[in-house]
Amino acid sequence: MTTVVIIVAVVLVVAAGLFFVFGQQPGERGLQRRFGPEYDRTLARHDGDAKAARHELSERVKRHRSLDERPLSPEARARYTERWTQTQSRFVDAPQEAVAEADALLAELAQDMGFPDGSDFEEQTAALSVHHAEHINGYRRVHAVKRGEGGTEEMRAAMIEARGLFDVLVSNGTQSPARRDRHHAEGSGTS
Repeated sequence: MTTVVIIVAVVLVVAAGLFFVFGQQPGERGLQRRFGPEYDRTLARHDGDAKAARHELSERVKRHRSLDERPLSPEARARYTERWTQTQSRFVDAPQEAVAEADALLAELAQDMGFPDGSDFEEQTAALSVHHAEHINGYRRVHAVKRGEGGTEEMRAAMIEARGLFDVLVSNGTQSPARRDRHHAEGSGTS
């Protein structure tokens, strides 16, 4: 009888430990892995309500996962790259204007690649976050500082961070987690 009680106690302790480690709702770990800091941002916006954050992110995925990014032609890629270089060079003399140009440039680039147009910033960033979650914060920061939310140092940091999204987009989205996931699912095992 004592052995049975000990075995039951050990099983309960192991089960509690497994629940603690793996007790998240189905898909939560996948959403955290897919969205990274965007998951944390969404969770914070929902005051820590993981169920609401999961719901919002799952809805984003449903709405935007089938979006196929249109590749840029080499000419378009060169034009966008030149415009970004010019925007960065203007930063020293006119940081506010350079940030506004970067914001507009990212919106235009995303639209040209098949994302929702920049007239609805939240919808465009929602779609971009499904495909480029690891880089979307830079775009959000540029958009925020463009409206005067921060000094020159914040603008500089936002421009640097936004450059990550720009680079991924002009490389035709080859760093997209959604594309990497599909690539792995197709059995190639490398990205």
